[in-house]
Amino acid sequence: MTANEDQEMELEALRSIYEGDEGFKEISPVSFQFRIGDLEDKKAFILDIAWPETYPETAPQISLDAFFNNRISADTKQLILSKLEEQVEANLGTAMMYTLFEWAKENQEALMENHKPVVTAVTLTSSSEVMTGGSTAKKKERKEQLTKSQKRRMINRTDHKGELPRGWNWVDVIKHLSKTGGKDDD
Repeated sequence: MTANEDQEMELEALRSIYEGDEGFKEISPVSFQFRIGDLEDKKAFILDIAWPETYPETAPQISLDAFFNNRISADTKQLILSKLEEQVEANLGTAMMYTLFEWAKENQEALMENHKPVVTAVTLTSSSEVMTGGSTAKKKERKEQLTKSQKRRMINRTDHKGELPRGWNWVDVIKHLSKTGGKDDD
């Protein structure tokens, strides 16, 4: 079989195995992402794997450059990549994607054993900032954005004080009265 036929067969197998799996993502027919661990898991990471033209005879390109992995230290990333490269060498010449994914899942604890999350967030310096930060987190009400023509119509309706003349929305008043009824409808 040629490399392309091997790739097509492996691609079909991967699609059927990981159908409905949220951790598997096919970026293109030769590029994949696989999340090892749950989203909430602090030791979870994403493998980016791309096939060169001659895969499986040559090694796939494995990367941990996904944004999800920014909290993983460079040393831990290097350890994961070196261990995966050992698995690639052992399986060279055969379809190895499923083997790599499953091996990484089984060995996640060992791979992430020395993981210390990299903190890149800005930290608060005083407790008063913590107190005010919660109150500003409430959703701000957005003012309705008017077009120029709507603004012109609004200005034409107002008097010199910026107030609308009495009864300007008489249609709305009549609609309201028709729904609620008059004083005599008790």
